Amino acid sequence: MPVNTFIDNAKVMSKGQVTIPKDVREVLGITSGDRISFIVEGSNVRIVNSAVYAMQVLQSEMQGEAEHVGLTSEDDVMALVKELRDEDSCV
Repeated sequence: MPVNTFIDNAKVMSKGQVTIPKDVREVLGITSGDRISFIVEGSNVRIVNSAVYAMQVLQSEMQGEAEHVGLTSEDDVMALVKELRDEDSCV
């Protein structure tokens, strides 16, 4: 098994509730009140921190979009930001 892989167990209660073991919560960065997502892939389920997962999905969807619209350097991005700010100040 890889170094960051471990196995932990939890008991399913009568209402389907499970306490996520402390070591798993720490690895996922989950604290009280956080939301988690269950990703079902065939007969396997991944539990992920919902906020982290949402950011990963967004990054994946946005990958390559800057180049697609012609933003190929940091200077291009800064010029676009300046242009948008100038438009906002005129409104």
